[in-house]
Amino acid sequence: MGNGFQFIDIIFFAMIAAFLILRLRSVLGRRDGQEGRYDDQFKRKADKEQDADKTVVHLPDHRDTGNEQDSADADRPPSKVELSGDIIDVDPNFEPDEFITGARIAFELVLGAYASSDTATLESLVNSEVYNNFVKVIHDREQAGETLEDTLIGINVAEIVEAYMEGQTANITVKFVSEQINVTRNENGDIINGNSNLVTDVTDFWTFARDTQSSDPNWLLIATRSLD
Repeated sequence: MGNGFQFIDIIFFAMIAAFLILRLRSVLGRRDGQEGRYDDQFKRKADKEQDADKTVVHLPDHRDTGNEQDSADADRPPSKVELSGDIIDVDPNFEPDEFITGARIAFELVLGAYASSDTATLESLVNSEVYNNFVKVIHDREQAGETLEDTLIGINVAEIVEAYMEGQTANITVKFVSEQINVTRNENGDIINGNSNLVTDVTDFWTFARDTQSSDPNWLLIATRSLD
């Protein structure tokens, strides 16, 4: 009987041991060579961050070139739109490019009318002050028996260099760089000033103005100056 009880005890303890082993395996897991590497949570986080870095498109760092960019922007001449911003605010229909096209035509017409003493055309293109100045020079020229031959070869540059509002009046200054042949002859037809075979570069600054509250869309020339 004693041996029987001992055998039963052995089976009982074996069952307890087997139960404990199963519990341990269920809690800790079992390494059978197929489970892969140990899952290190810290390393997995680091790997994920590294993989994320691989998908990031790194933008260039402009901190070292910021001053150069600012300097380039400062050196860049303002555009026609930037210069005429105040006028556009008052008159949304204002188009800088269309204005320049009209200014080029006005430049050619005024030069031609001034050279040919066409005061009627001048009166329609300039304000009273500029008109009176032109008329005086034309009168003096005629009194001296002189004639002016002003041949416009071409306009190389026509650009807005200043634009501002003065009350309800818009003012725009345009820089013209043109090629011209200027000759003045006396009453005998002899050249007393200029060279008929010489094309010269002439730089002019003309200021045009228009009442933005007026229904008249035309601009008038109100001031001129040249670089000698």
